[in-house]
Amino acid sequence: MSEPSIRLEIADGYAMVTLNRPERLNSFNPEMHQRLRDALDEVGPREDVRAVLLTGAGRAFCAGQDLSERRTAPDAPPPDLGASLDANFNPLVRRLRALPKPVVCAVNGIAAGAGANVALACDIVLAGRSASFIQAFCKLGLLPDSGGTYFLPRLIGTARALGLALLGDRLSAEEAERMGLIWKCVDDVRLVEDSRALARHFATQPTRGLAAIKQAMQASALNSLDQQLDLERDLQRELGRTTDYREGVTAFFEKRSPRFEGR
Repeated sequence: MSEPSIRLEIADGYAMVTLNRPERLNSFNPEMHQRLRDALDEVGPREDVRAVLLTGAGRAFCAGQDLSERRTAPDAPPPDLGASLDANFNPLVRRLRALPKPVVCAVNGIAAGAGANVALACDIVLAGRSASFIQAFCKLGLLPDSGGTYFLPRLIGTARALGLALLGDRLSAEEAERMGLIWKCVDDVRLVEDSRALARHFATQPTRGLAAIKQAMQASALNSLDQQLDLERDLQRELGRTTDYREGVTAFFEKRSPRFEGR
C-alpha cells in the first residue's frame, strides 16, 4: 500500500503535519487537500496540541497545484479555477490563519505557486538555506492565489510584491529572510531540529495569549487605530481572566519559570 499523502504525528504538545507526495514535489491533488483538512480539523480543537508544525517530505515543501490533475482535451471546456480555490486552497488558508494556536512552517526545498502562499499563511516560517520561493503563476497566465496578493504586499511592500508576482523569479531563502518575507533562514541540517524546537517551545507557552496575538495582528491590517485599540482592550480583558495570566504573574513574583497550561 502507498503511504498517505498527509502524515500526522502528535508528541511533546504539538502536531507535525507533513505533506507527503514527494514523488510529485508534494503538489496538491484533491485527496491531499482532503487529508490535510482532516488533519487540521483533528488538531484544531485538541487541548493537548498547543502548536502545529507544517513541512514537506523529500526535496520540496510544496510545488503548488498538481497540474497533471488539470490536463484536459483540447476541445474540452476550460476548468473553473475559481471553484477549485473555493473548494480547496481558500479553506486551507483560512484554517491555518484561524487556528487558535501557533503554526510553524518548515520550508525544505522549493515552495512554488500555491505552495509558497500556503507557507506564508503560517505564523512563523523557517526555511532551509537551499529552499526557495517562486510565485510561478505569471508563467501560466494566472495571478498569485491562496492569499498571495494579500500576504506579499503586506510582508514586503507593493514594489517587491509586484516584482515577484510579475516576473516569477526564484527567491532564495536567504533573500526571503532579508526582505522580511519569512522569519528565518537556517542551515539545511538544522531545519528539522530548529523547527521542532520552536514547536516544542510554543507547546509550553500561554496558548490563549498566543492565539489572541494572532487574532490582533491579523485584524490590524484592516482596522483603524481606534478599532485596533478597542480590540486590544477586549482581548486583554479576556486574557486577564485566564489561568495562564495568573500563573505568569505568580511566577514573576516568585522568581521562577512559569508553568503555563494553555488555558
